[in-house]
Amino acid sequence: MARDGATVLPGGAAEASAAPRRGFLASVGEGLAAWLPALPLMALAIVFLVVPTVELVVRSFYTPDLGWNLSFWQDTLTSNGSRKAILTSVRLGLVCATIALVIGTPLAWAISRMVTAKRSTWLALLNVGANFGGIGLAFGYMAALGTYGMVTLAVQKVISGFMPPEIGSFTSLVMAYSYTNVPLFVLLTLPAMGIIRTEWMEAAETCAATRWQFWRYIGAPVLAPFALAGWLLIFTWSIGLYGLAYALGRTASTTGELRLITLQIGLTLNTGAGKEERAYVLAVVLLLLATVALVAYRLMLRRALRWFT
Repeated sequence: MARDGATVLPGGAAEASAAPRRGFLASVGEGLAAWLPALPLMALAIVFLVVPTVELVVRSFYTPDLGWNLSFWQDTLTSNGSRKAILTSVRLGLVCATIALVIGTPLAWAISRMVTAKRSTWLALLNVGANFGGIGLAFGYMAALGTYGMVTLAVQKVISGFMPPEIGSFTSLVMAYSYTNVPLFVLLTLPAMGIIRTEWMEAAETCAATRWQFWRYIGAPVLAPFALAGWLLIFTWSIGLYGLAYALGRTASTTGELRLITLQIGLTLNTGAGKEERAYVLAVVLLLLATVALVAYRLMLRRALRWFT
């Protein structure tokens, strides 16, 4: 039968309802097919990242006896050792990130202006330094700057009475961290150095601008977001290191001379020294610090990437 110029066949309603259903199922199938390669990685992320994170947060606030409460947080944050660990980790991250910024920024600029062959050599050296860490770096530091290290003995022949920083001290950690942090910072910021074009400098010189004026009004504002984004990444990386800090600060951490969040967590869980709940709270504090730094990094990078669009 016909109605308003349209023909309705017997069973047309069923066919009309089946067509959208087939379209919906087809779209779902296409979506699953598109996400299928990522499903194993997402499953691993859920099992090894999301679930442990949720469990840490829950255990830092919940006890079967008292339910949800802040007793663990109050106990941890009022503990002198835990407060010292948090403050020392933050101070270590700030110092290491600042050193990487001060040394790495001009170094990245200089490497970006090198010829291809020379730049490749520097990139190879930087990759070795950025990927060499943990126990191996601690051994190398002690072999070079230990009490009887190679560098120590060589300097003592020139400067009588020279003594390197004590192994496990704050200064020794900063020096060891910088061995990896500076190359890593250079590799992170090196692509951004290509934004500054030679034509910009030539145009500034044509307008009678000095080199200082170029960097004050053009170069520094363009590169600053990238440099600060690298600073945030190095800060996050530094506060989360464990292997190198454990190898160098093992003696200091047990005697109370040096406390870090990662060392306190490992000491509590591995040896049973202290309350286990404090380890949960310190782990959540570390997660919060890293989350804030990474969110700030994303915001800074979004501001920096406007020069690419």
